[in-house]
Amino acid sequence: MLVALCLAGCGERGVAFNTEAFSELLYQPQYAAGFEILSTAEGDARLIIVKNPWQGAEGVEQMLLIDSGRRFDIGHHPEVQRITAPAERIVCLSSSHIAMLDAIGEVERVVGVSGINFIMNEHIVANRTKIGDIGYDNNMNYELLLSLDADLVMLYGVSAENSIERKLRELGIPYIYIGEYVESSPLGKAEWMVAVAEITGKREIGEEHFNAIATSYNSTAQRIAEHTSTATRPQVMINTPYRDAWVLPSENNYMARIISDAGGRCYTTEGEGNTSKPIDIEQALLYAESADFWLNVGGCRSLQELTSQNPRFAKVGVVEDKKVYNNTARRTASGGSDFWESGVVRPDLILKDLATIFHPEIMGEEHTLYYYTRLN
Repeated sequence: MLVALCLAGCGERGVAFNTEAFSELLYQPQYAAGFEILSTAEGDARLIIVKNPWQGAEGVEQMLLIDSGRRFDIGHHPEVQRITAPAERIVCLSSSHIAMLDAIGEVERVVGVSGINFIMNEHIVANRTKIGDIGYDNNMNYELLLSLDADLVMLYGVSAENSIERKLRELGIPYIYIGEYVESSPLGKAEWMVAVAEITGKREIGEEHFNAIATSYNSTAQRIAEHTSTATRPQVMINTPYRDAWVLPSENNYMARIISDAGGRCYTTEGEGNTSKPIDIEQALLYAESADFWLNVGGCRSLQELTSQNPRFAKVGVVEDKKVYNNTARRTASGGSDFWESGVVRPDLILKDLATIFHPEIMGEEHTLYYYTRLN
């Protein structure tokens, strides 16, 4: 159990925030590596500890203190944020955070978003005139953000802290990083809904919903494993070139792992971790030419759109055999993808999609493709 936490950079801020009073472990994730939830013995304060919230953030930790009695003096520690009650008014900078709130039945708490035209969620779409769109990065509308009177902003980081973090501290608006983005486990990403549920005072509901999803995912993965062998697992190529580079995942990457659980073998790059890396386009084309399936081909909705990018694609076997599938069955008119929105909390549905594509002889007609569509 943690006794005291010396936060990243605490040397500049004096004595570290003392976590000794948080002696009860309320929730230890089964699959996620990026958070845990602690409580005082009396249960009057909770602490969500977020670890390594963006790629390359090894050793970085951030906390959200839910302290109803203002029992603790958090001092001058920017990495410790406080709210005094479950958050009722929440601003989400990522559509996946909206999906987590929706999964636990609390999406009506969302009062602000970033990029409303890219969001699929039905509640957000139906109430778009009532929900503030605060913009992006350097184009953030801080006046609108202040007017939303938010209890909490849910942030994400890609390769560094979010650019608005300092401004939020200046404005006195509490925030927390939701780090599902860096999780390599499909279920690890989804398990962040438990942390979000704690923020809303609904942790037990979050656990119940997550456990149902985990059961669904694991039962499908086990079924596929029992009915496949190395010889029957198709080879899978993913992605298309972007700016003269073709990026492939590492073996521990989210997509590689979910493809494996669905009974496929994804072409990957060498190295540990879950980051993707560019490979030579000629090598990528060789992979594509020997693949049994090709997935996640950008914004393409037809084989004609795909082959227009590069005439050589037309000669690829999976293109000729129409075994190209894209995760664009559900997206907004502006290009927002529900695969990266609700799919984050429903990896079981993505798994069933992929298993249906790779192994229709096993899945039969029990599942209809939800996130994926076959290109013609």
